[in-house]
Order: sequence, then C-alpha cells, then structure tokens
Amino acid sequence: MGLLNPHPYELYIPPPLLPKIIIGDGNMASTADELSKLNISGDWASIAPNLQKNLSLLSPQQVELAKVLVEMGQTHLFQHWSEPGVDDDDDKRAFFDQIAKLNSSYPGGLAAYITTARELLADSKAGKNPYDGFTPSVPLGEVLTYGDDSFVQFEEAGIKEAQKAAFVLVAGGLGERLGYNGIKVALPRETTTGTCFLQHYIESILAFQEARCSLARGDCRAEIPLAIMTSDDTHLRTLELLEKNSYFGMKPTQVKLLKQEKVACFDDNEAHLALDPRNKYRIQTKPHGHGDVHSLLYSSGLLKVWHDAGLRWVLFFQDTNGLLFKAIPAALGVSTTKQYHVNSLAVPRKAKEAIGGITKLTHSDGRTMVINVEYNQLDPLLRASGYPDGDVNSETGYSPFPGNINQLIFEIGPYLEELTKTGGAIKEFVNPKYKDATKTAFKSSTRLECMMQDYPKTLPPSARVGFTVMDAWLAYAPVKNNPEDAAKVPKGNPYHSATSGEMAIYRSNSLILRKAGVKVDDPFIQVFNGQEVEVWSRVVWKPKWALTFSEVKCKVSGNCSISQKSMMAIKGSNIALEDLSLDGALVIEAVDGAEVKVGGSMQNKGWSIENVDYKDTSIPEEIRIRGFRFNKVEQLEKTYTEPGKYSLTP
Repeated sequence: MGLLNPHPYELYIPPPLLPKIIIGDGNMASTADELSKLNISGDWASIAPNLQKNLSLLSPQQVELAKVLVEMGQTHLFQHWSEPGVDDDDDKRAFFDQIAKLNSSYPGGLAAYITTARELLADSKAGKNPYDGFTPSVPLGEVLTYGDDSFVQFEEAGIKEAQKAAFVLVAGGLGERLGYNGIKVALPRETTTGTCFLQHYIESILAFQEARCSLARGDCRAEIPLAIMTSDDTHLRTLELLEKNSYFGMKPTQVKLLKQEKVACFDDNEAHLALDPRNKYRIQTKPHGHGDVHSLLYSSGLLKVWHDAGLRWVLFFQDTNGLLFKAIPAALGVSTTKQYHVNSLAVPRKAKEAIGGITKLTHSDGRTMVINVEYNQLDPLLRASGYPDGDVNSETGYSPFPGNINQLIFEIGPYLEELTKTGGAIKEFVNPKYKDATKTAFKSSTRLECMMQDYPKTLPPSARVGFTVMDAWLAYAPVKNNPEDAAKVPKGNPYHSATSGEMAIYRSNSLILRKAGVKVDDPFIQVFNGQEVEVWSRVVWKPKWALTFSEVKCKVSGNCSISQKSMMAIKGSNIALEDLSLDGALVIEAVDGAEVKVGGSMQNKGWSIENVDYKDTSIPEEIRIRGFRFNKVEQLEKTYTEPGKYSLTP
C-alpha cells in the first residue's frame, strides 16, 4: 500500500525511488563522470546543444530523463534554453521536476506515453476505424422491473453482499459546465433539505453498513471503505468539505483520497510535447480522463488491501447522479447471482440518444468483448455491419442496446489479477481538433484520454461481462448541463440539468411510494429556466429510512395519501407512515432508537415554489441554476431527540 502522509485520510502515492549517485566523500560525482556512466554520446552537441550546455545543472536522475526526451525526439523543448548561469537555472531544474512527475505517474513512463500517442495520432490522421473487423450484437444482461418479485430478490441479495463491497467515487470535476463555481459533489442534490451529493453518497454507504450490521446480528466490526478520485482542481476543496462536515458521519480512516495527475499535451501528429504558452519551462498538461481510477487503485496498493481484507466487490460511481443508490442493491444482487466479473448499470436508451450503448463486439478473428460504444460511433458501426437503418428503436420503443450510465460493479479478484498484468493501464484514445481536412495541424494541443468504462477492452473472452438495466426514473438523473444548454435540448429528451435532476428525485420517490401503496397525486407541468418538467410531491428521505423497496413497504401501511402540493422530509430510520393523509409540509426527524408512527390528516399551507431567473446574480448559484426556490409558508416540523416510542397525529 502507498505510504500515508500525516493526514490519515489522504493516500500519498510516492514516485518511483531513483538511485542517487554518490562518490567516496558523499558529494555528487562530477557531471562528466556521471554522463559517461549514463552513456550520453557526443551526438548531443549537435542534436541538443543547449541541453548539453546545461547538463551540469542537472542531477543524474534528471540527466536520465533528459536522455529519454532526446531519444523520444523531444529536443525542441530545449531550443530556447540559455547558457547556464543566467537567471533561469532554477526554471530549468523545475522543468525536470515536472518531467519526473509526468514520467512517474504514467504506467510505463513518458516513453510509453509518447509511443502510444504516435500510434494513435497516426491512426487518427489516417481515419482508421477502431471497430474495423468487429460486428455488433446485443449482449446478455438482466432487465429489471422495479418492485416485482425478481427485483426484490436481487435487492435482498445485494444488501447481503454489501458487507463485501468497497465504493469508488470519481470526483475530479468542477461545476463550471453547470454554471456553478464549486466542486460538483458540494452541490445540493435537492433543495428541500439542502443535502449535497457527497453527503447523500456517504449517508447511503453508511446505511449499507448499518443494514449489513443488522444481517450480521450486531457484528459491526468492519466498515465499508470509500475511495474518492480527485484532481488538482478538486482535491483540496473535497478535503475541506469532508473535514468541515466531520466526514458526514464516516470515520476519516474510511475515506481515502486518490489524486489524479494530468498528462502531457502534444503539438502535432509527431507527438512533440507542447510547451505551456505562459511558461516556456513547463509542459502543457490536461486531464487524462476518469480511466485513471484503475491505475490509481492499483499503484496505491488500495485494491490489494481491499482484496486481502476479504472484500469481493468494488463499485464505481460518478459525482452527480442523485438516483444511483436506489439502483445499487439490485445491481449488486445481479452481480453476485450471475457471478459477473463486470456489471454495467444501464437504462433503456432511445435510438441516437446522446448516451453510449453497451454492445457485444465480435471480431472476424474470433475475439469478442462487451463494451460501451459511444452513441456517435454506434450508428455508423451498425450501418457498416449489415444493419442498413443503423441505430433504430425496436418494437419496445427503445434501442436494443442499453444506455451506459457509467456506474460499474467489478469483482475484485479478477479485477486485481487483470490490473497486475496491465499496471492499471486502460486503452486510450486521442481526439485532436484539426485545422483543416489535411489533418496536418491542430487548432490547439491534444493529449491521450481514457475512460473507466473501457476497462473490459483488455479482458479475455472468458471474462463474464454483463449489464443490469433499470428504468431511468429509478437509476439515472445526472446533473451536467447549465440552464442555457439544457433549454436547447429537444423536447422529450432529458435535460440533465440541476432543474431536471432535482425534480427526478421527487418523481422517483413519489413513484416508489405509489408502488408501496401510497396514493400520490399526479404531477403538474411547470417551466423553470426554459425547461418543461413534471413537478411531483416534494418527498425525500434519508437513506437510513429505506434502501430497498421492501424497506419502504414495511414502513408504509393503511390508506396513505400525499397531495401534489405537499412536501415531506423523513430523517430517521424508524419512522412509519400509517393512514397518513398529507396536504402540506411535514418535516420529521428522529434519532436512532426513536420509533415514530405518523398518521392522520395533516393540512397546512405548505411550501410554495417560486420561479427564479438564472441570470439574477443576487441569488446563490446553486439556486438560480435550478430556476426555482421554495418559499416555506407553513409546515409541521417535529424532532425526536430521545429513544422511545412515539405517535405523531394532528
């Protein structure tokens, strides 16, 4: 496992240790002596004269890195270097500090990165199709219907398996694309309670932990671990959010932060490294993509720690899907029942919808793999493979290729075995923006990228790779578009905005209560920030109240009804609704050990919804990107702070 720095919650991944070359009295050997040991040829005088003049400034380790750069055709990086002794000597050393970091953070080092880039850039220029020779077909998987017997059985199996699970949150992004300047996990998931995404995720994991304690009859020694992949942009702010909120109830030792490093950019098809336009002694860098999560889990040693501790599953999820944890129990149940090595959570997908399709690919040489194919690649792939209509809906009204939502469940044993072979490297791609059709020059620098869902590309055909499809209303409501972009989405297509994301939570909870026997009024249609959405009863509950459909049914009895104008927030694990008729706002909170029955006819003026203008800068960003806010006119609020049995009636 990686060394731990003074912060116990933050995993530090040290770079490879390089040998220091010391002579008898402990001083660094002369540059000339060391260059002879490093086999630096006299050709450097002609190939990289400015670099050769400055070798005396560099440590032997830095000279080794310089040798790699020269051998990889990167001598242009030193063309501007001045004679040693000028004011920029420290900048030159800093340049190699950055090179060392780029070299150590990539599997195989910079030489492997540049070599791969040249191959992929050549393929891109030639217009090579990565799917040449492959024929698509629909893979095998499970399609679940919420609330039926099969779904309930999968949920029960998943809750039992949670005792062997670890969670990985990929949270390297800021909210700029949303019109929000903070980190995305700090954004409120919904504004009824103001619970942010990270709090909801942690409380959901803690609810799994508590559920498994109940199954273990009080044996709660183990804790469910959470790893969070951060970036330079989000690392410190994620740490601050956790510390400020006492880790939202988790122990700090349960949470590990793995910081993703950026990768070098290229200026041209020959993979010449790009210098930062603002600093000629720095390489320009950009994010590598969320596929880095695999190499981080491997290189940190964390995956092996989990494996050796007896954990069986690792669950990957992204930062702003507020519905995800409603789908995890059943999906985990599918993984264990079907013994999937890889299980991709998916939703029904409309043909040509801007979401990748999970596809089985069979090559003419017999190779097969089940992977996500991006939506803009799926249609031409189908047309080229004997499907003249391309990506079209079947008789069900949906594409036969389920929509990938990038929530993944891996079995740890086979996963660790594969990463041991690959070092965590994921198949990469390059997406250069060319100036013109000749493809000889870029509009701006490019870099290699990777996606975590491409992991199955390296797996053997014997790997059991499947998927689990659930309705989008239950499993998928990402928040990724700002109000202006969302308003341009064609009618009927998902907005994927803060507006639609919050309303989807109310819809999902209302539909779950309906299936449990509660009479919930139909929604109204309203427009916020140019988006037409269904406004259901504003019902939310803490994950510890109910993780599964069976738990919801156990806590609802009699003739319960909730009007469309109503708001209800349940904050406690032992709160039961019995013959409740709600027409207004109800907020009820209870400590563990307090059993509360809520019933009778409750009426008040409730909370009204007010439109807000997303351009109104006097309103906080997290509110105006939704286009609405609540006016708390009247409510019934009750808090139970002591264990016991209680009844709440009008």
